[in-house]
Amino acid sequence: MTKTILLASDHGGFALKSALIQALRKVDCVVEDLGPEGTSSCDYPAYADKLSLRLLEAGEEGQNGMVLGILVCGTGLGMSMAANRHPGIRAAVCTNEFMARMARAHNNANVLCLGERVLGQGLALEVMRAFLAAPFEGGRHLRRIEQFETHSMA
Repeated sequence: MTKTILLASDHGGFALKSALIQALRKVDCVVEDLGPEGTSSCDYPAYADKLSLRLLEAGEEGQNGMVLGILVCGTGLGMSMAANRHPGIRAAVCTNEFMARMARAHNNANVLCLGERVLGQGLALEVMRAFLAAPFEGGRHLRRIEQFETHSMA
């Protein structure tokens, strides 16, 4: 199954986003770079929204395979907060491979958030690979994920 990977960043994550794109283009992935195109100061919520809306439009199971997103900012935190405001988006900040595998396997995360100022490029590439390789386990985890949209936090 071909994976389509949507990527976006802000200025603080631009260099890491560029490195991730280069790595993804070397494997069997369709890559969509949703911006920005440079390191000029920009607002991360705009790019988190752009990626989230594109992912929701495509559906997790796109026409030719799976569609996942990767957002990069300085810490990954701002991107995850902005993306998670969209119903249907499950964005996870991951700082190691175990978190990335569990985000997919147990939480069916559809967006990986990384921090350029937190992770070195080598570790970020390994976290990304772990995220993209891990399948969702379903079962009891699906029941819990379904509660994200149905329960209020009151």
